[in-house]
Amino acid sequence: MTLLRRAATLALPLAIASLTLAGCDQAKPDKAFGEKVRAYLLEHPEVLMEASQKLQEKQAAQQAASSQKAIGQYRQAIERDPRDIVINPAGSITVTEFFDYRCGYCRHAAPEIVELVQKNPDIRLVLKDFVIFGRDSEAAARIALGAKDQGKSLELYKALMAENALDAAGALRIAKNVGIDLDKAKPLGESQAVTQHLADTDALAKTLALSGTPAFIVGDTLVPGADINALRLAIEQTRASAAKAG
Repeated sequence: MTLLRRAATLALPLAIASLTLAGCDQAKPDKAFGEKVRAYLLEHPEVLMEASQKLQEKQAAQQAASSQKAIGQYRQAIERDPRDIVINPAGSITVTEFFDYRCGYCRHAAPEIVELVQKNPDIRLVLKDFVIFGRDSEAAARIALGAKDQGKSLELYKALMAENALDAAGALRIAKNVGIDLDKAKPLGESQAVTQHLADTDALAKTLALSGTPAFIVGDTLVPGADINALRLAIEQTRASAAKAG
């Protein structure tokens, strides 16, 4: 109902405007005219849904255009920030994921992401901790970043993503079970350097007009949400382009 009301709010002025233009002698719709439009829209609610869908498509296209421009401008920060966790660092195709450990969609996509990089050593996965779900998410990000140099990042990513109700204590427990040296990882994760890193990632995500997690960037292509098929397509297109150029 909320979506229908929102669509009605958007569609009613448009419908009135279009009907007004059809009659040159009626410069301003009167009350009776407005009631006729309202009755029509109530009788044909699919018009409201269509208007809402068109608006969403337009907004998505605008976001994609804005993000694509920013991708080229901030390529180095997106793909080559030495502070980020990188899986398969020698890979020739860079996939950057902006994610949150407590994001349900990120957790849903994680097994396929893990499988993707394990089966495709040419994929260089950059993990960007875009913290949007509060302190527990930040705690998980900090322990993962603090353990970055211990050689277990993919295993830790997989384990953290498998936890349905992840909190700060759970992140430490999982990291310990994976074999992370917490005495080394905790101080690094709690450092000012990591604080700045997380702030920089947040600022970058906003510059790229990312509205949520997960979001993937492959070359100049932004794949919003957990659309793994779109991600695979972007990877294949990038791989094909590289083969053609080579």
